[in-house]
Amino acid sequence: MQELSVSLLLLQLMTGVAQGAVYALLALGLSLIFGMLTVVNFAHGAFFMVGAFLGVYFYGLTGSFWFSLVLTPLAVGAFGLLVERFLVRPLYGRGIDYPLLLTFGLSYVMVEAMRVAFGIEGMPTSTPELLRGAVNLGFGFFPRYRLFLIAVTALVVAALWLFLERTRYGLIIRAGSRDPEIVRVLGVDVARVWLLVFGIGTGIAGLSGALAAPTRAVNPEMGISVLAEAFVVTVVGGMGSLPGAVLAGLLVGIVSSMTSLWAPAYAELSIFLLMAAVLLVRPQGFFGKAGLMSG
Repeated sequence: MQELSVSLLLLQLMTGVAQGAVYALLALGLSLIFGMLTVVNFAHGAFFMVGAFLGVYFYGLTGSFWFSLVLTPLAVGAFGLLVERFLVRPLYGRGIDYPLLLTFGLSYVMVEAMRVAFGIEGMPTSTPELLRGAVNLGFGFFPRYRLFLIAVTALVVAALWLFLERTRYGLIIRAGSRDPEIVRVLGVDVARVWLLVFGIGTGIAGLSGALAAPTRAVNPEMGISVLAEAFVVTVVGGMGSLPGAVLAGLLVGIVSSMTSLWAPAYAELSIFLLMAAVLLVRPQGFFGKAGLMSG
């Protein structure tokens, strides 16, 4: 095994942060939906996959990567609104397993729809010209696009935090997740609040797919493995915890990246070992609440 330099370790660490940024974004939408609606969205990986396809499609259609980043989460979020309104909403109050099974089946429908629309081989992708190349960070050259991923994730996290913590509608969303009956008594349409939450969560999944598209193969099955990774991040961070999703996403990315440096064959296994270790010490995850799944 060749000697590892400090520069190589730092570059690998940055690679892990960039990889973790995608995990964090994906888990953020998953945690938002579960934390506010107590819905385990098994179609979240499929929304990610649809976002990747639409991102590439809109990029080719308009010739603008930036326009595709705006249009993709809006389109995926709009589809999420329809899913919540006509499929998920009738299942509220019937137990946590009903929407879980529904979204699990929906994910297969979405995969087959993408196969019909774009083919089984997927779509070729490319990094936008402005974000190609590398930047000298002082300890080595790092891909410009990966730095862009980190920056966009930070902006989305900050914007979501400001929305939930500093706006009236964010206050209503948080109150509705804790005691929907009291919110109804105050004259707030809780159904509309839940609709918005589901749309935002799926829109974030679509955005993460569009951002990840230039770094991985875009095909109908890409959401399957990503969903498993997203649930690892969500469980490690704590089901329903947004700060936990961000912290765990970055940690999972770093662990996977650093493991691939020493033992590439165990990089995928390492994140599940991390989850097992965290759950042995803290079964509810970093910031999760014990007993949340039983409600």
